[in-house]
Amino acid sequence: MVDSKPQPAPATARSEWTDAKQTSASPTTPTAQAPPASSPLPKLTPAEFRIYNRLAEHMDYFHNHFRQTWNTLYSACELSKRPKGMSIRQFLSLGQEFCHHLTMHHSIEEVHVFPMLAKKMPAFRKELELLTQHKQIHKGLDKLEAYLESCKSGEKELRLDELKEILDGFGEVLWQHLDDEVKELGGENMSKYWTVEEMKRLVM
Repeated sequence: MVDSKPQPAPATARSEWTDAKQTSASPTTPTAQAPPASSPLPKLTPAEFRIYNRLAEHMDYFHNHFRQTWNTLYSACELSKRPKGMSIRQFLSLGQEFCHHLTMHHSIEEVHVFPMLAKKMPAFRKELELLTQHKQIHKGLDKLEAYLESCKSGEKELRLDELKEILDGFGEVLWQHLDDEVKELGGENMSKYWTVEEMKRLVM
């Protein structure tokens, strides 16, 4: 969903943040109607679960990239030193790429993905939690992007304690959002709203 091809993040990405914070296209007309979300559902077969869980896996692939980059930035702030072999300019560029890719990711979600899912799933409708989280995250992203640009232009000197303060301002809601989105797209939850036939037609 972003214009880069990120590499998957280590499985420990979430735990690193937890330790640091010490707190982490519309489908075609379906042939069958999914059962109401409140109805008891039969247990999914392994094959059905793979179909229903496909979007969650796809989303988590990109989210792991954001987690990995965040951990690189945040660890540098905690250790008061940049990663070995990374210049100041490279470090600032990494932060700017994080801002750019996350902004693009959310823009695509809001224009294409959320409206499609909102047809049946209340969590993706306007002004509910997931979109509210987007707004909170982007207040922090705007501050981060402005700070990184001022450092790169020479207007300010990079201070890792200042950078950490900015990251702390929206880190908790960011990590919660990354988890919440994948949870909503999880196989068991998706099966409450969509048929197998519909899931095969959903494109992200």
